[in-house]
Amino acid sequence: MSMRNSASTVADAIRSVQLQALQDWEMIVVDDGSSDQSGAIVEGFGDERIRIVREHCSAGLALRLNQAVALSRGEFIARMDADDICFPDRLVHQIERLQRDPQIDLLGCGAVVFTSSGELIGEMPIGRTHQDIIARPFVGFPLPHPTWCGRTAWFRRHPYDSKPTYAEDQDLLLRNFRHSKFAGLDTILLGYRQDRLTLRKLLPGRAALIGASWRYGLREGKILPALAGIAGHVIKGAVDVATVGSGINRPMQRKRLRPVSHSTMRRWKSVQEHLNSL
Repeated sequence: MSMRNSASTVADAIRSVQLQALQDWEMIVVDDGSSDQSGAIVEGFGDERIRIVREHCSAGLALRLNQAVALSRGEFIARMDADDICFPDRLVHQIERLQRDPQIDLLGCGAVVFTSSGELIGEMPIGRTHQDIIARPFVGFPLPHPTWCGRTAWFRRHPYDSKPTYAEDQDLLLRNFRHSKFAGLDTILLGYRQDRLTLRKLLPGRAALIGASWRYGLREGKILPALAGIAGHVIKGAVDVATVGSGINRPMQRKRLRPVSHSTMRRWKSVQEHLNSL
């Protein structure tokens, strides 16, 4: 986990890891130059399984994740952000699948989007098989970044590119999907916090995807597919400006997601009750 000024959310994120059914874990938290009490909150847990590295300046998510990977001592690495919530059976399900299928390098899972008030907005789409995930590489990979769990050796062979400041995950997948194997669990195992869509994140993300598509297309001789993907991102960016920029936020947020199932609602309520009891 990399965090920056996450004092209002990081405690619940860590508690959700402490509630995991699988208890043999190590948590590496890299503080990316926070100016609030984030670091003190993490240190206050006093859990010997939690290691915090406090940096005095911000270097960005990609570099901090590479740093955390280098420090890790486990066979597997699971990702999450400092405002996410893990369901208690997340690590059990993902580690069991990776152990059962040694050919899988990187495994995602289902995620439900929630707001800071606890409202559930929708479920993120997730590809289940490698072919599902890589079907449209220049459009994007349905493998949400905070849900990743993979082999440490794979992360070390394929580090994040620290130059892009957005869409680091899609850039990494685009560079490596031809010689890696991805998969996803169609089970909701993570809560992803997103209060609203913002052009401040959407547009730089689109620009980063365009850059990654063009670089990959040039390198692999896939110019026409890359241009088609780039055109799609430009059109989507224009739609973002027209909708999110004009205040049509929640409908657009829901449009990108699947409806929340009743079973997810029940499980989410249970997670919230457990977190509130700590």
